[in-house]
Amino acid sequence: EEMLQAKGKSFKGQTVVISGSGNVAIYATEKATQLGAKVVALSDSSGYIYDANGIDLDAVKEIKEVKRGRISEYTQTHPNATFTEGCSGIWTIPCDIALPCATQNELDEDAANALIKNGVFAVAEGANMPSTPEAIAAFQKAGVFFGPAKAANAGGVATSALEMCQNSMRYSWTFEEVDAKLQNIMVNIYKNCAAAAARFDMNDNLVAGANIAGFLKVADAMMAQGIV
Repeated sequence: EEMLQAKGKSFKGQTVVISGSGNVAIYATEKATQLGAKVVALSDSSGYIYDANGIDLDAVKEIKEVKRGRISEYTQTHPNATFTEGCSGIWTIPCDIALPCATQNELDEDAANALIKNGVFAVAEGANMPSTPEAIAAFQKAGVFFGPAKAANAGGVATSALEMCQNSMRYSWTFEEVDAKLQNIMVNIYKNCAAAAARFDMNDNLVAGANIAGFLKVADAMMAQGIV
């Protein structure tokens, strides 16, 4: 959201495609919806569902979190939705924003070109390196806003750190308090990445910015401890 706002954009009114239907994908769907977007597709290892009316997240939670079922079951209660076997085709669905939240290397150059052709303007990774280097290069060449996993997927680690802090200090934060703390962390991650990229004349290259910002953070810590 911070990346989009920096470019005068937002999730509001946008069509979003998200791969996966586990924790990250489910709550990426929830957050995107809260921010005003319409999520139209989700997937699991068997294939993907497409619902032009917008994914019914309560139904997905019931299938995946309660019943531990397959995403294809969604069409049993939503007959207007479709299920397609195989996962790669999900990236052929026209969308404004794509959030790959499933597996490593799930989004290759062909998939990236399909998204670009259909008008995607932003991609943010919610898994560990879901986009291949060729896909990332295609996005960058096309001017697509790209949030790399090293930065965009840092929320999971940040949440674990908040949990450890809460436990060690015997705090009991509400969901809203944790969400606010996480939002602040993610905003700062974006700002650090953007600033690092700009510092080395690579404006808008958040891949380079995330790498540089991460390296500098480690280097500063080593210097502070007298290791270097």
